[in-house]
Order: sequence, then structure tokens, then C-alpha cells
Amino acid sequence: MIRVAVVGQMVGRNRGYVTTQGEILSDGLEKEGYRVVSVSALPNRYLRVADIIKTLIYRKRDIDLQCLQVYSGPSFFIADIASKLGKILGHKMVMVLHGGALPEFMVRFPRWTCRVLKRADALIAPSAFLARAVVPYGLHVQVIPNIIHLSHYPYRHRQIIGPRLFWMRKFHPIYNPDLAIRVLARLKNKIPEASLVMGGQGGILELEVRRLAEKLGVASSIRFLGYLDMAAKVKEGDAADIFLNTNHVDNMPVAVVEACAMGLPVVATAVGGVPDLLTNEETGLLVPDDDDDAMAGAVMRLLGDSKLTGRLSVKGRQLAAHSSWEEIFPQWERVFNEVMGSQEQLR
Repeated sequence: MIRVAVVGQMVGRNRGYVTTQGEILSDGLEKEGYRVVSVSALPNRYLRVADIIKTLIYRKRDIDLQCLQVYSGPSFFIADIASKLGKILGHKMVMVLHGGALPEFMVRFPRWTCRVLKRADALIAPSAFLARAVVPYGLHVQVIPNIIHLSHYPYRHRQIIGPRLFWMRKFHPIYNPDLAIRVLARLKNKIPEASLVMGGQGGILELEVRRLAEKLGVASSIRFLGYLDMAAKVKEGDAADIFLNTNHVDNMPVAVVEACAMGLPVVATAVGGVPDLLTNEETGLLVPDDDDDAMAGAVMRLLGDSKLTGRLSVKGRQLAAHSSWEEIFPQWERVFNEVMGSQEQLR
């Protein structure tokens, strides 16, 4: 029976934090019969590093393979430490690349990132965007999409819709939340009843975004809901008609896949891996980065074209189905078998 340590940010185990892909993977593997060590759920980055080191050492006899979640920025230190320790302890190493900022990080620190990533027995990315980014460094990456549990997201077909907008990310510069405010302001010049729900963890921009809403005279048409758990996410998603993804930087945004699963037509900035995820006019509408005129125009198209809206709703659900656990688990099992040097079942 294979013994897997899923290592990285597991902070979604704490109330008020977004569930991470590492958590979804580790929980899914455990339900499939794998013996899983999951670390670390500590929100503080420095304590998380200490917890990972301690766990890998004390549980070394319980681990055959380390499935390491790799993020750029300060979190890359965790990948460096955990992978080096894993190699010392004799673990097989599967690294999972995350985040639309990782390609830029590799350009800034090519020797460091290559040194760390070359410790992997297999490299996985959730999008072709990240897979392409490592090709110039002589690395090969397999694409396995991010996971959602499709049954958690009830589908409602959209065709004739209202101007009820939904935005769901963190209030951080890379997610560009003020674009959603500017889009709403443009819409309300033509459709006074237009509204916006903004859900997500508070961040460094939340106060600025609220001030912008007041300045543009649209604050009364916005509900700021904070972090949304699964029940709240589904409730708000069901009540909305259009999902806005306003990011400056992105990879394979789970929030977009979740919106597609619920039948929400998506209007998204064409940045990073989003054009790899969404096909313009088929599974979403893509607009230039930070262009409120273009995004508002795309929303107006959906409001006036029931055929287009219905197509995006149906095909979005089909897209989301490719990220279901039932489709993704066999792909992970195949990777684990290959890394462990056996094609037989190892669980």
C-alpha cells in the first residue's frame, strides 16, 4: 500500500481560510484507500515550515512518496526545504506547481527554481500555461487539472438572465477587485438595477475597494460578504447570473471552474492560464486585462444574447466535469504508479 505525504499549504483546515488543492487531493486519496500524511495546516508560514520539517522526520517510516505543493514567492522556501529533506530521507518526489506568478518567479530566480524542481521524480501542473513555462529550463511537466467535487455544485441553466454579477477571490492586487466595481458602475449607467456580490477573504485592498464603490456611487448595489464557505458559495452562485474573473495574474482559477459548474457564464480577463482554461465564445468570454469597458460590454452581450448565454452555461458545466474527482483520481494514480516504478495497484 502506497504511503503519501501531501506537503504544503493546508490552511483551509482552519475556519475562514480557502480550501487548497493539497487538502482536496489528500482527502480524496485517503477515501480511495491510500495512507496519507497531510501537512501543514498552521497559518503562520514560519510555524508551518517547522511543522513540515518535524512531520517529515518523525513520520519518515510512514512515507514512500512526497507530493509537494509548490508556490512562488516566500512560499518557495518551503518547497526547497521540504524537497531537500525528502531526498535525504529517501522519499520519491512529485511536485505540483501552483500560481500564475510562478513563470515570472522562475525568470527572476532561474538557478534556484531549477535546482529545486530537478529534485522531482515527476512534475505536475494544473494548466498547460505552467507546463509551457518550464520548457525553456529543460523540465517536463504533466498536466492534471485542479480538482472540484462536482456534486457539491448544483447546476442551474442560464439563458435569459438579469444583471446580477458575482465576484469571488481575495482582495489582493493580483485579483484586481476594483475592476469589478468599475464594470458595475458602467453597467448601472444603462441598467440601474445591476448588482454585484463580492465574496472572499479580506485583504489589503478591501477598504480601497469599498471607497471606490462609494466614489463611483454604486456602494448601495454591492454586497460585501467576506469569506464564503461551501454553503454560502453555492447559495450566492445560484442566485447570480454572471461570474466576473478580474485577475491580473492567473493560472487555472478554481473559482472559475466552480462558477462553470454552477452554470454561471463567465467573463474573464485573458491573462496567464485563463485562455488555456476557457475557450472564448464557447466556455466563457475573454477580455483584455483591466479593461472595464470591454468587460462591461461582454456582460451586455450576455444580457442581450440568450443563445450565447445558454451555450456558455452548458459548456461551462461540461468543462467543470473534467475537473471532477472521478476524472482526476485515475490520472494521479497513474503518476504515483509510474514514480514508484510499478504499474500494479499500490494501495
